[in-house]
Amino acid sequence: MELRHLESFLVLADELHFGRAAARLHLAQPSLTQHLQRLERRVGVRLVDRGPHRVRLTDAGAAFRDEAQRVLERAEAAVRAAREVASGRAGDVAVGFNHPAGVRILPGVLARLAVEHPRLTARLSERRSAAQLAAVAAGEIDVALAFGPPADAALRSRVLDDVPVVAVVAPGHALAGRPAVAVAELAGHDCALFARAVSPALHDAVTGAAARAGVRLPVAVEVDDTAATGIVLAGRPLVGFASRERAVEVVARGLCAVPLVEPEPVVALHAAWRSDPGPRAATFLACLDQWTCERQSAGTRPAGPGAGWSVGWCSGGASSGPSAAVPVA
Repeated sequence: MELRHLESFLVLADELHFGRAAARLHLAQPSLTQHLQRLERRVGVRLVDRGPHRVRLTDAGAAFRDEAQRVLERAEAAVRAAREVASGRAGDVAVGFNHPAGVRILPGVLARLAVEHPRLTARLSERRSAAQLAAVAAGEIDVALAFGPPADAALRSRVLDDVPVVAVVAPGHALAGRPAVAVAELAGHDCALFARAVSPALHDAVTGAAARAGVRLPVAVEVDDTAATGIVLAGRPLVGFASRERAVEVVARGLCAVPLVEPEPVVALHAAWRSDPGPRAATFLACLDQWTCERQSAGTRPAGPGAGWSVGWCSGGASSGPSAAVPVA
């Protein structure tokens, strides 16, 4: 059964006149008659009574009309759905993100996506940066919002923002409560640093800042995530490191976060995608670009951690030193 035959029948059922129906369909009248005949043969019953002065539907034709209308509407909906997915306006796009991207980038971009492309759904998965970039390269996710840039030449990327890195210490540590610590001072304190294989960009941001300050960090322990950092620092007088957004969590666990300066370590937050991203990823990236450009034009930065939270403070908001805390911008 052909959809064009259903369409011809429905127009004829509406007009009840072969000439007018043929004109609406841009068909010759004999062609319309052939469509109806083929449809009736396929159905096996007469659908239309043709008299010399009038055309009317049979009872079977009236019943068939209602169902045929629904079939045609569903077929048209199927065409629209396929075209929307093919054009990137509907379906799913798999997006990986790290914690800073979840705080700084995703809320604004997802809000824009919901307004402009309500039928396109972002499937989100929080992963470490190295795992995200590997997943993009393998085709497991479409877009990564990760510390970068990616080392894989097959991936494309651009910088979204610079994320400050802060020092994390236990409340009794000599650096706890300081308003800021110069990176050169870290040479006198054993450190717990992310393994480079786990987070190359974060590792390089910290060691690069130390190199620019003319010192080498005494790394006593390598850790693989923020939770491990907290466990290690709770038992040993070490200096750990975290992005400013992650520092909110470590403070909540009873540790202290202290800004680093001279120079301030920053790690670039990138969007990364394959060179052939596909239409849905391209739509997501377009929303990301538009949101980023609007934010830059307005001269605003993405939201940082919770309003009123300050680095240089320990859990409970009490500074262990005399200096005022530095507010998070």
